[in-house]
Amino acid sequence: MMTGKQKRYLRSLAHSLKPVVQIGKQGLSRETLVQIEKQLDDHELIKVRVLEASPQDHRECNQALEKNESFEVVQLIGKTLVLYRPRPENPTIQIPE
Repeated sequence: MMTGKQKRYLRSLAHSLKPVVQIGKQGLSRETLVQIEKQLDDHELIKVRVLEASPQDHRECNQALEKNESFEVVQLIGKTLVLYRPRPENPTIQIPE
């Protein structure tokens, strides 16, 4: 569980990022979760966009993703989620204590 200060820091880093994963017609499927995991392995901090065509609402996607313990949902703003997972080896983002 992250503190408000840590989440604020990650939100500031995510401000300039573009969404790298989109949740579309298939909704939050197994393939989408695999893609999220792969992108988190590559980038540590990503944005995920919930499209209008998604069968799930952006709030439902947020709740489903918050149940996943392998990464942290930093922010939900509009239909965009910010997700974070530090790399086990050589993390590039240093979170303040």
